[in-house]
Amino acid sequence: MTRWLTNVPSASRNNRLALRGWWTSVLLICALLLPGIALAQEASVRAGAPESYVVKKGDTLWGISDMFLEQPWLWPEVWDVNPQIDNPHLIFPGDTLYLSYVDGRPRLSLTRGRDVKLAPNMRITPLDLAIPVIPLDDIDAFLMRHRIIGPEELEDSSYVVAGGQEHLITANGDTIYGRGYFPEGERAYGIYRAGGAYRDPISLEVLGYQAQDIGNAQVKSSLTDPVVELEVTRVTEEVRITDRLLPLDERILDATFQPRAPDVDIEDAFMIEVDGGVTQIGTWDIVVINKGAREGLEKGHVLAVYQTGAVVFDEITQTNVSLPDVRAGLAMVFEVAEKASYVLVLKSNRPLKVMDKVKNP
Repeated sequence: MTRWLTNVPSASRNNRLALRGWWTSVLLICALLLPGIALAQEASVRAGAPESYVVKKGDTLWGISDMFLEQPWLWPEVWDVNPQIDNPHLIFPGDTLYLSYVDGRPRLSLTRGRDVKLAPNMRITPLDLAIPVIPLDDIDAFLMRHRIIGPEELEDSSYVVAGGQEHLITANGDTIYGRGYFPEGERAYGIYRAGGAYRDPISLEVLGYQAQDIGNAQVKSSLTDPVVELEVTRVTEEVRITDRLLPLDERILDATFQPRAPDVDIEDAFMIEVDGGVTQIGTWDIVVINKGAREGLEKGHVLAVYQTGAVVFDEITQTNVSLPDVRAGLAMVFEVAEKASYVLVLKSNRPLKVMDKVKNP
């Protein structure tokens, strides 16, 4: 991966925004399509899958994979490297994908729809035109506004103790005073407001708190320790006394973001809250689940969503019988905290809801 940076012009290497776009829209695709990944499952072709498909602007790699495969995350297993393509791991609008079979096993190959040549110091087709894995813009916007903070992190974080003019609320450009622990060398901080607690529905353990994005602030100077003077540089609403100050975390979806099945067993997992407070959850909605890094979840893990089976009355035995859980959708982890995670619903066969179960796919 590192050698690819030499293919980017020096002007781009010095341009942080260009690099962000390059990593976000290119390396994600490469990570998903790298061949040779050991997979426990065998990919199967979806009934009615087309023999060929021309990639269009606005497509996502997940959507195309779902068109061909019953298990879209198993794309690497059927990807057939085409030696005529300089870099077959990048897919662009206008390219054509072909479905074929080799020794009875499905294969997907690609033909370029136009000249796409990647060479040192030369780029005929910009890399950021490659189709993304999923709608990354939606997730980037969500990550700007949301964060899960653990109980310990909330307890130990610094906070706004006063405004510059001793106002109760403060706006963009004003001075605020923070109190608490400010790591040495950290000058940029996010301003957050602690929201409701996320609790495990079984143990009732507090898993974390929703942290609402309020804005950013820049350290101006240290006053009487531990009080620090900051200037508010961005606000989404008025800054209030007791709002929390956390070092800015550059949360960019990077090359580790790779849709795949978890390599650990996920048990007693549930969707515990949905963004926006809607009652019915569908495709591309974002949900909180009650499992995180301590259970082995990682960014990119694909999970199946199940709904509890109905209870029916058995006329023969005159007893109630619980039917098996019904598989109702797929979701993918894209942000992991210690005890909880954000997941994106990739597919829903029926309306989902809070307290639906989440299991290995």
